[in-house]
Amino acid sequence: MAIQESDSKSVAKNILYLTDFSQPSEAALPFVSAIARNYSAIVYALHILVPTCDTCKTPEIRVADEGVHERLAQSGMQEVDAMLGGVEHKIIIARGIGFWPAIEQVIKDHDVHLIVMGTHGRTGTLKLLLGSVAEEVFRRSPVPVLTIGPRVCSRAHTDARFRRVLFATDFEHDSNRNLLYAISLTQREQGELILLHVVDGPQRGVEGIPEPSVDEIMHELYEMIPKGAEPSCRSNAVVKYGDPSKQIIETAKLCCADLIVLGLHDHASTLEIATHLESSTAHKVVVQAACPVLTVRGTKRKTWIN
Repeated sequence: MAIQESDSKSVAKNILYLTDFSQPSEAALPFVSAIARNYSAIVYALHILVPTCDTCKTPEIRVADEGVHERLAQSGMQEVDAMLGGVEHKIIIARGIGFWPAIEQVIKDHDVHLIVMGTHGRTGTLKLLLGSVAEEVFRRSPVPVLTIGPRVCSRAHTDARFRRVLFATDFEHDSNRNLLYAISLTQREQGELILLHVVDGPQRGVEGIPEPSVDEIMHELYEMIPKGAEPSCRSNAVVKYGDPSKQIIETAKLCCADLIVLGLHDHASTLEIATHLESSTAHKVVVQAACPVLTVRGTKRKTWIN
C-alpha cells in the first residue's frame, strides 16, 4: 500500500474562511491568519445572507428585517476585515442564495484549496459553524476542511506550525492519498508524523483468516510512507484497540499533536443515504479534539499537494 515516491510540499494559496460572527468563528480566525502568512495565501472571508421565509410577517417587515441583517453583516465583516489586516484578503457577503451554493460558487470562482471554520459541541449534538449547513460543507466540500473545535487551546496552536501531525487510517483505498497532506504539513516543519490505526474491538479471525498482528499492522503503516519523506519527516507507528474516536483523541493528547488528519469516505451525492455525522468517528473527533482537525474526502478532489 505504499505511496509513490514524493518530495511534494503543501501549498494552500487560496483559503476560504466561513464566518457567522459567532465565538467559534472568531476562534478560527487566528488560524486563518497564521496559515495565510505561512503559505503567503489569499483569504476569502465569506458570510452568507439567506432570506428567511416567514409567512407571519408582512412584505414590509421582511424587507426591514433584511435591511437589519444586511447592516449587521456589513458591521461584522468590517471587524473581520480589520482582524485580517496583516494578510491579503477579500471580504465576501453572499446574498439571496442557499448556503452550500454560495460556498460552492466561491470555491469555484477563487480556486479555493482549503476551508477553515470553527465548531462547537452542544449537548452531544454536532453544531458546526452554520449548524446543519456545516454538515453539508463537511460532506460535500471538494477541498480539505480545517475545523477548530471548542477544546482547542488557541495559544498552543494558533501559529499554525503543525510540528506533530497525527494521521489516523483504516487502510481504505483513499488512505494513501490523504496521507500526502499529513506528510507535506509535517515536512514543512521537519516535524514528526504519527501513523495511527485503531482496531475496533478485540482481535478475532474472520472466516478462518486470523487478524494481522500488531507488528504486521505497524509494518503496513510504515510501508505507507513514500520514499524520500525521511529524514525531513520523522515517523512513528501506533496501533490501538477500542473505540476509534476515543483512541484517536487520546493518542493525539498523549502525543501532544498539533493536528489530526482524517480521511472521509466518499458517499453518493445525496446526503440522505450517508451516515449521519452525529454517530461518526469524524464528528466525535472534530468536537472533542484538543487540536485542529483536517478532514480530507475522496480521491477525485481538488488538492493543494504539488
